[in-house]
Amino acid sequence: MLAALHTLRDTAGVTSLPLDIPGVERARRGQREMLAQLDDYIIPRVSSLDAPLLAVVGGSTGAGKSTLVNSVVGETVTRSGVLRPTTRGSTLIHNPADARWFTGTRVLPGLARQTGTTAPANDPDTLRLVSCNAVPVGIALLDAPDIDSVVSANRDLARQLLSAADLWIFVTTASRYADAVPWELLHQAIGRGTSVAVVLNRVPMDAMQEVRADLAGMLMEQGLGQSPVFAIAETSLSRDGLLPVTEMGRVRSWLRSLASDAHARGLVIRRTLDGALDSLAARTAELRAAHEAQVRGAGDLTGQAAAAYDRAVGGVQEGMRDGSLLRGEVLARWQEFVGTGELLRQLDAGVGRMRDRVTAFISGRGKAQPADDLGHALQTGVAALLQAHAESAAIAVSRGWRNTPGGAPLVDAHRELASVSPDFTQKAEKLVRSWQDDVLQMVREEAGGKRATARFLAFGVNGIAVMLMLLVFSATAGLSGAEIGIAGGSAILAQRLLEAVFGDQAVRTLSARARTRLLELTTELYDGERQRFDDVLDEAVGGQDGLGSGALDAAVSAIEQAR
Repeated sequence: MLAALHTLRDTAGVTSLPLDIPGVERARRGQREMLAQLDDYIIPRVSSLDAPLLAVVGGSTGAGKSTLVNSVVGETVTRSGVLRPTTRGSTLIHNPADARWFTGTRVLPGLARQTGTTAPANDPDTLRLVSCNAVPVGIALLDAPDIDSVVSANRDLARQLLSAADLWIFVTTASRYADAVPWELLHQAIGRGTSVAVVLNRVPMDAMQEVRADLAGMLMEQGLGQSPVFAIAETSLSRDGLLPVTEMGRVRSWLRSLASDAHARGLVIRRTLDGALDSLAARTAELRAAHEAQVRGAGDLTGQAAAAYDRAVGGVQEGMRDGSLLRGEVLARWQEFVGTGELLRQLDAGVGRMRDRVTAFISGRGKAQPADDLGHALQTGVAALLQAHAESAAIAVSRGWRNTPGGAPLVDAHRELASVSPDFTQKAEKLVRSWQDDVLQMVREEAGGKRATARFLAFGVNGIAVMLMLLVFSATAGLSGAEIGIAGGSAILAQRLLEAVFGDQAVRTLSARARTRLLELTTELYDGERQRFDDVLDEAVGGQDGLGSGALDAAVSAIEQAR
């Protein structure tokens, strides 16, 4: 049983819920409460069933919890106050013979220990231990902070202490026994099988029967009909601030009989422990569902980033087909390179004549405008195309994450994600240069023994390479009007000139290879940009999706088998 409980505790402890998706706060609170009860109560109790019964005295602010505890033991061992919250820390009162059970970290290991009645009791992170002979051996009383304290740390500690109790002594008053907050915790106690006793404090004598009957009916409706109920009449306190002995007789007698009767004490402990163990399956199921929601949420965010950059690659691919790169500077440099206007009028005269005219044109110009000018224009255009689609993808993912559960905090914490990485421009330019080098190599490999031919020499390796690059962007789907005639005609001319050197099939193969290579490099570049989003998400989720919800189910199954 202990091994199975430790496995569940470890597994639940490493199940992270980092994304702010709907319902996550409730799931995180449930996870914290389950881990706290495993640490503070279930594991310690299973490991030492014969330890003293721990009765936690809890209730609303001003209900008289500390006064009740002091009156039970007959001396002031815990301080009550006037200012709210009245109880700010926690005090555990035990018989000296039971000190060994509480001085260590067997229960409530997260709280530091202080000893003595004079030690301050206003630190939520400290448990003050008071040894008192008036407390019978076998039972300990713990005065908890107010369950409805205005201080959140006190409320959290009160809930934690109640989860660590074998028995919850719920203290309320005749005027506040129907308040919502106490009944919320009573419902929690019912769900977890915690044994409960109720002390109804400050009851006017003339309303005693009516109030007791009403409270008993409420307890019956909520499944707590077997819980002991003690009513204390409204009365004056003694000079020491204690309730009259006559009013405390029934409570004291009940606690002493519980402490002296090992069988009765064992029944209370077993009932509460069984209830806590029974609750683990449902609580673990909630944690598993929350974990799976986190995995789905992380998957949604990852999918958005992947889809956006896939669209960016598609945008570049479309930009390669629609002829848009053949506008402006590229078109001007192409015309300067080959004298497009004249050559287009001679298309019908045959490729041989075109080659002669191009050769004459280049020779006549003295190569004043070399192929490098056209290559540089293409490089600038392709780099701009890559930049535009990368920027659009970054904006799209950031906007999508902001509108997706769990994504907004990540984008707010990493505002740099909304734009391309700082060195993207340099990377894009380097990519294009690398692609141009690849195209040059393709031309050299394809030329083989043709390098010495007149047709090859007429253009040179660089000239043929830039024409091949131009052909990669040869479709005219994005152009209209006169642009089709000019840009489209330029591409046709480049194709015919290349076919004169290599043949039509070789040109188609070269063009496809060059286009594929550019898309490969683009995909690698955009993968790097998308990785920024993946890294932010991985840092947030901490790899929790690798745990798998099956580990939680297996841990609960092991506990059930051990029982």
